[in-house]
Amino acid sequence: MEEKIMLVDVSKCTACRACQVACKQWNRLPAEKTEQRGTHQNPPDLTWATWNLIRFTEVPTKEGNMKWLFRRDACLHCTDAGCIRACPVPGAIFRTPQGAVVINQELCIGCKMCVNACPFEVPRINAETNRAYKCTLCWDRTSRGLIPACVKACAMGTLTFGNKGEMIQRAYARAKVLGEKASVYGDKYVDGTHVIYVLPENARLYKKLTINPSIPLSVVLWKDVLKPLSVLAIGATLVGTFFHYIIKGPKRPEEGGNQHG
Repeated sequence: MEEKIMLVDVSKCTACRACQVACKQWNRLPAEKTEQRGTHQNPPDLTWATWNLIRFTEVPTKEGNMKWLFRRDACLHCTDAGCIRACPVPGAIFRTPQGAVVINQELCIGCKMCVNACPFEVPRINAETNRAYKCTLCWDRTSRGLIPACVKACAMGTLTFGNKGEMIQRAYARAKVLGEKASVYGDKYVDGTHVIYVLPENARLYKKLTINPSIPLSVVLWKDVLKPLSVLAIGATLVGTFFHYIIKGPKRPEEGGNQHG
């Protein structure tokens, strides 16, 4: 099965938030209790019940005015996913053949390792169930030949979903049309993400968009160095114990020692 990518052309986004609503409807996520905070962004951040959020960034113009930059924020579904590396429970976080990174809440133990390992600060914990949640890239839809719910709901053509090679090619072609400020974000990081952006402005202007994302060194050391060494140490101890038993036999009380009974 060929890998798929969601292409987010930020230049077309009007912040209608149809994608945000569609995500909640399809995944049966509850509404958030919110309040007026002096911004149109609502809710204020991703939560265990909000997997897809339109972020609003206020940017001053040369004329002294203000303009909005909009961005769909959700899991980017990394190829080299820090959450998968960090998770201590086999199968609790897995990658589908199409490239989506999915959390299995039935296996999740709420250790928060995935939260700390994500360079994009995406996974969120439900305090009541002590389980982690995030976007699944609608793998339950895409595995049946459907497109993600957010893509289906987008009326502006901001979101498209298709084969990896085609989407990357489209992204760079679109960035070229938008001009020298535009760039493609995602395909060069963490071995490539399965959600990529076409940004009409410098990436540093977009609120909470990680610049040069990478997996934390602590996670790399744990999964690639310390954990394998600990397994080897345990294995060596077991092997040593086994050979000691074969050569020396079971340990017996020394003759002449105190005896009871």
